[in-house]
Amino acid sequence: MTERTLPHDPYITAVCDALTAAGREPTDSTWTDDCETRGTYCYLNAVITLDPSGTITRGLDEDNADWPHGLLLIWEWHTGIEADHGEPHKGPVWQFAELKSDGSNEYPTDLPVYGYASPAAIVEAARKVISREIGAGSYHGISSARWDGGIIGDSWDQADALDTACEAWGTDETSE
Repeated sequence: MTERTLPHDPYITAVCDALTAAGREPTDSTWTDDCETRGTYCYLNAVITLDPSGTITRGLDEDNADWPHGLLLIWEWHTGIEADHGEPHKGPVWQFAELKSDGSNEYPTDLPVYGYASPAAIVEAARKVISREIGAGSYHGISSARWDGGIIGDSWDQADALDTACEAWGTDETSE
């Protein structure tokens, strides 16, 4: 996590704790941050990197792994101030992406959960991604997952407080 406390730190910690309890322990390459895009707007984000050993479902070695280099779970909260210019709308979104051998990743795909999904919902969605029940979208198509099971799980029981904190952060950031 970052050196300073951000509004989404407790949420991402709760998600990481739930993943660890389910045997999908995040690596040390997990972090939260606040970011700028093109210097014009800010957003909150988090990246949770799941270890390849926790993503093997077909065999015992990397050659048979569904996700041989790991899986990223990505959370972002956007201010929405540039939504009219093709940037993301206001609010949170979860995505996933496969890590490649060179450290880059595939194009992120929307995870079929609520933006403030419960940690248990993220664990279940990650399980379905790892087993390929949920398939990745494509760069040339939309980033929607190949999945027809609807939204997985429910919202986090502290979603209202998190939303209020993110909104306050966004107001502060966009008024500067």
